[in-house]
Amino acid sequence: MSATRDEAAPADGADTGLSAPAGRPRRSRGAGFIGFLGELLITAGLVLALFVVYSLWWTNVVADHEADRQGDRVRDHWAEPKQGPGALDTKSGIGFLHVPAMKNGEVLVKKGTSTDILNDGVAGYYTDPVKSALPQDEKGNFTLAAHRDGHGAKFHNIDKLKKGDPIVFESKDRWYVYRVFAILPQTSKYDVEVLDQVPRKAGVKKPGRYITLTTCTPVYTSNYRYIVWGKLERVDPVNAQRTPPAELR
Repeated sequence: MSATRDEAAPADGADTGLSAPAGRPRRSRGAGFIGFLGELLITAGLVLALFVVYSLWWTNVVADHEADRQGDRVRDHWAEPKQGPGALDTKSGIGFLHVPAMKNGEVLVKKGTSTDILNDGVAGYYTDPVKSALPQDEKGNFTLAAHRDGHGAKFHNIDKLKKGDPIVFESKDRWYVYRVFAILPQTSKYDVEVLDQVPRKAGVKKPGRYITLTTCTPVYTSNYRYIVWGKLERVDPVNAQRTPPAELR
């Protein structure tokens, strides 16, 4: 509908109310609706932008703060003299993951891979559908998960890992040094075989001491999983100064 003009001017002294001035086109209903729709879309866009900022930035800030708090509590717990060698506190956290290629500092490792746990900016070891081994076990696969985006995004740079790169797990009294030997850039999120104690999808056929890192892929989605496998190379004792192994210096 096109804009129209008044056909007759009001009589002198008549109240024109909100009528458009003579000679000025009226705004059609269609134009008004388009304007309203445009404002609505702008508002929706701003809300969406704020949500993205919240998801990809603010949740990282909150999760990093919580992870630091929990990590400090674990280290304080380790420092208590009543704790003997090899003591394992699966509730507060069992130790710290160090992966130089991911450039994310130390990552607290806790029991479980539920959203409630991983949202605190930590990595978790699997309790189901395939139970994880622990680093001190004589044989098995130490299987871990962490977020790739938001909530600390501890495995965001998992794609930077290459074969031969070190992965180090720090416990109260041991440094476990693994070496990456296989990578699977994409697999189904239902592919539980990657968590097997003998990870045949990584090309191994016999029991050993392995570590597996899992996270979502592609970035900003959860459609598939990215997998990195490592094999234990050596175990170093922790000294009084907690001097890290050469791989972390």
